[in-house]
Amino acid sequence: MRGDSARSDPGGVPPPAHVEPVPGEPAATATIAGERALLVADYHAGYEAGLRYDRGVAVPNHAADRRERLLALCDRTQPDRLVVLGDLMHSIGDPGGAERGELEVLFESFPADLAVTVVKGNHDGRIETWLDESDEIDATVDIVPGGGIALGNLGVCHGHTWPDPAVLETEVICLGHEHPCVRLTDDVGGSRVERAWLRGRLEPEPFRNRPEYEGVSWLVAEPDPPRVVVMPAFNDLVGGTWINVAGQSFLSPFLPAGLADGEAYLLDGTRLGAYESV
Repeated sequence: MRGDSARSDPGGVPPPAHVEPVPGEPAATATIAGERALLVADYHAGYEAGLRYDRGVAVPNHAADRRERLLALCDRTQPDRLVVLGDLMHSIGDPGGAERGELEVLFESFPADLAVTVVKGNHDGRIETWLDESDEIDATVDIVPGGGIALGNLGVCHGHTWPDPAVLETEVICLGHEHPCVRLTDDVGGSRVERAWLRGRLEPEPFRNRPEYEGVSWLVAEPDPPRVVVMPAFNDLVGGTWINVAGQSFLSPFLPAGLADGEAYLLDGTRLGAYESV
């Protein structure tokens, strides 16, 4: 998923954004100012503990599987930086018990030279306080607000709140939160649900009348808004929005109204076409 051109004038201009899904995985790579980044969203550490506490549902703990899948992706893609697009943890407040243990083991397992950027999601509570206080974590970790930041010409945010204006000035915006899925049916009535990528361009109208976006270039003059990529959830237990089922409500405050020409793709790269008609 490549931006067509830089959004600013030459001279100190970030290079065009280039985001590539990792085939078969709910993850993508990006090149940011010469740095290779691995992008994932909605890890939801401690999800199983949350199910027991909130719903009384007991499921096996998949913490080791999540960790090994992410470490295998790091080994496969060799990133300089891991960027988590929100909901690294599952509890709303401070992590505790199994969740905190899962995260500590995860961070201890990262390569020593891997930098980590965590965009705060609605489930990440006081994660920045805990990471600052933890004696178990040696990694270099940057925590940014849920509205996100611009990393060169790539904008990253979680999606549960309106993006920071700087995010809207990038070429490609990646977000999570939505956990997009498609329900696929066969000729005999069977169905299955699969995680999916959702991509398109931002539709200007939902952003035009919000005062925080006054002066955003493409809302004022430029005809070409940024591309948007909604990432599938890394955690395969959490469910999500069935984007091709009528009556399903999107979670983000700017979706689906803020998405133009939205198309869905399966994790293996299969293009499904316009998401509403899959």
